Amino acid sequence: MHAFRHVTRVKADALHIGLQCVFLGIGLASMTAQAQASNAQAVVEGSPLLSSGPIAADPLRGIVVNRTITTLGWDFYTDFTNVWRALHPESDFTLTITERPTAQYGSEIWIDYRDLRTYHTFLAPARSKVEDTAREAVQIVYQTITRYEEQSKLVKDKDLGPEEM
Repeated sequence: MHAFRHVTRVKADALHIGLQCVFLGIGLASMTAQAQASNAQAVVEGSPLLSSGPIAADPLRGIVVNRTITTLGWDFYTDFTNVWRALHPESDFTLTITERPTAQYGSEIWIDYRDLRTYHTFLAPARSKVEDTAREAVQIVYQTITRYEEQSKLVKDKDLGPEEM
């Protein structure tokens, strides 16, 4: 009988401690949520909302994102960014270089600016022409982007967003 009371008391104590931990966790979570909400409100009151403003107001301007997979794609990305940074060091254009390796054609590579495909090519598995292809791509991409930017400034339509032209 004495052992039964001891086991019951241990279970009751464990249950009590478990409930305290649960309530402590809920209290901490609630305090954390309140602190985050007040911090977010302070940030919002001190600056404009991140979702406000034009779509072109990219906070991370001038980045070239690498989404290549193979060594061939990495070589193209490296050569492209070296030439791009040398010719256009003050560029605010954010580009994405994407690669899709294929067994038949080597690597398919394309470069996007916003929702615009500015360059698309297939690179043969031989890495000898990667640097020349990257130099050519820099010229084509820059011309395409400047033409796109000029057209978007000329066409003002209330029914179309700036990225829908």
